Amino acid sequence: MTTMLDSYAAVTSKDVIRHLQQLAEPLKDKTVVHVNSTRFGGGVAEILDKLVPLSRELGIDTRWEVITGDSEFYQCTKSMHNAIQGNRIAISDKLLAHFQEVNEQNANQLRAILEEADFVFIHDPQPVALLKYCSNRKGKWIWRCHIDASHPHRGTWRFIHRFVREYDASIFSLPQFVQMLPHPAYIIPPSIDPLSDKNIDLTQNEIEEVRMRFGIESDTPMIAQISRFDRFKDPLGVIEAYKLAKQFIPTLQLVLAGGEATDDPEGEAVLNEVRFAAGDDPNIKILLLPPDAHRTINALQRLADIVVQKSTKEGFGLTVTEALWKGKPVIGGDTGGIRLQVINFHTGFLVNTPEGAALRIRYLFKQTQKMQEMGAKAKDFVRENFLLTRQLREHLTLMVSLQHGGVDRIELS
Repeated sequence: MTTMLDSYAAVTSKDVIRHLQQLAEPLKDKTVVHVNSTRFGGGVAEILDKLVPLSRELGIDTRWEVITGDSEFYQCTKSMHNAIQGNRIAISDKLLAHFQEVNEQNANQLRAILEEADFVFIHDPQPVALLKYCSNRKGKWIWRCHIDASHPHRGTWRFIHRFVREYDASIFSLPQFVQMLPHPAYIIPPSIDPLSDKNIDLTQNEIEEVRMRFGIESDTPMIAQISRFDRFKDPLGVIEAYKLAKQFIPTLQLVLAGGEATDDPEGEAVLNEVRFAAGDDPNIKILLLPPDAHRTINALQRLADIVVQKSTKEGFGLTVTEALWKGKPVIGGDTGGIRLQVINFHTGFLVNTPEGAALRIRYLFKQTQKMQEMGAKAKDFVRENFLLTRQLREHLTLMVSLQHGGVDRIELS
């Protein structure tokens, strides 16, 4: 019977898997708990969906817990998310008090699990206050910030800092996101799962079925952005870039596809704005997809000639990684983790404006050979740097390091 580790060895190498097994050996009697705010929607849930079972297969007792909250709680945490990414948002004392109350309620439900765990990974701001209500904790707690914290709103950051400073370590996606904290900070970029429905190879028949289902024209230039309907993803800027590029490529098609995250109360309003901006243009397809539409997203990325991710703020941008893995050049916003993935003239282009995006769209459709060369480089780049096995290796290394008190050299048998 083929195990998950065998399957990953076929994509990466047997040496990569042996390295994971070696790192996991001193952790086999430990318990690990990951906590976030949603089991569906967004990159964090997608990472944990495979990181947790893969850790179990390495012999580590690993769990994934999800906190719950009401609309006021998610209104508060969405504002926190936006404020950490630089928006000047004043969150009321009432909402901040409610945020702590919801964390306390969740801590009451999870306390036995969290206090006994050897390692607890708390993902993003939503559950950050849990530590305050787990005073008898046994293990090491790590706060994992998945968003761009390079220039946070100071008032919001001061509030969050009260909780984060009590952790044993923090993880950020990029060095420039790191904030001053009284504990070690680790840099671990996110990753994609090459064996998930969103990233595996698909048959041509399945890709063709998706094309026909959504009325996408064949043999016609197509660009796509696959993201949650979020203002930081700048879908309105993508529509503007499409309209500019269409002056030179009259048959151009645009697909804007995404789902809704259960912890994002702004999604519906943004979606309505996008529909209004698209108007009655038959070559713009706006697709609201269910949380389990992974193979559909996979097919849409493969149907696109160019994938766009014109974010104005981005923690990392796993949709960029997914597109590069499928051999597509990406035109991405010059921000956050997109800069780590999109290398100008090699894997795509970085842009700051709709005009810049339109210019690069026009260039690539005029230079089809260059488009193919960039796509081939893109897939190799992801294989070397952004697959799940690399992220798991760095998580294991972090835990081994914390277990040994941060000594300079650790010998593994």
